[in-house]
Amino acid sequence: MSRKVDRKQRRDKIKRRSRHQVRGSAQRPRLAVYRSLRHVYAQVIDDENGVTIASVSTLEKASAGDLESTSGREAAKRVGELIAERAKSQGVDAVVFDRSGFQYHGVIRAIADGAREAGLKF
Repeated sequence: MSRKVDRKQRRDKIKRRSRHQVRGSAQRPRLAVYRSLRHVYAQVIDDENGVTIASVSTLEKASAGDLESTSGREAAKRVGELIAERAKSQGVDAVVFDRSGFQYHGVIRAIADGAREAGLKF
């Protein structure tokens, strides 16, 4: 078994374990984040109704426009700010943060900080 498979399985196990505690509702949806080697993604999800309220990724021109890298902290902070703006435009002020098994460090923390600075509460 390769090291890559072990790392992915470990993150999936952490994600499943934390999903029991982190649950999005209509009043407080879940802010789910994901990072790959090249891009950063964020979604605001209402788990009760199974609806995605807002989403942002560095694949979009609005978030990655003039950045040097689409995978770094600077890009993540911009994704956090944009997801907060889009969520607030849909009437969402407070969310539950779902880090999807990633450590709360670096890019994941930058998304959270950007969303907080733009006025989203969690």
